[in-house]
Amino acid sequence: MTNLTLASVRTIVDKALAYAHEKSFKPIGVVVVDARGAVRMTVVEDNTALLRAEIAHGKAYGCVAVGVGGRMLQKFAVERPHFITALGGLTHDRLTPVPGGVLIRDGSGALIGAVGISGDTSDNDELAAVAGIEAAGFKADTGA
Repeated sequence: MTNLTLASVRTIVDKALAYAHEKSFKPIGVVVVDARGAVRMTVVEDNTALLRAEIAHGKAYGCVAVGVGGRMLQKFAVERPHFITALGGLTHDRLTPVPGGVLIRDGSGALIGAVGISGDTSDNDELAAVAGIEAAGFKADTGA
């Protein structure tokens, strides 16, 4: 299994921010967690809303906690709301089941972490996360 190194985390964050700027997104918060859910990096741009980092963390943490991308978590929330409610309790409310949470997989498909982004639309947050993950040479898994 590939490790999520500090250098790769920096690449993910830098490229996600660059993508968001290139596309004129609203200011974003980016959180990268490893496969255990431990935070590797949190970056919040100037002029974001107060809870941007917490929302981004919930997107990333929820993905690794359940092992699926944010789009699948959103599907679970719609189709099985009791399941998502239970997961909210089990994760101590550290789960945000919407797009913008993207799993990071290595070349063999092994889960090595996740990125959560919050600040623009969930779809745009997801696009920025995918751009960062791919720039670092990993596979992005949105749960689509």
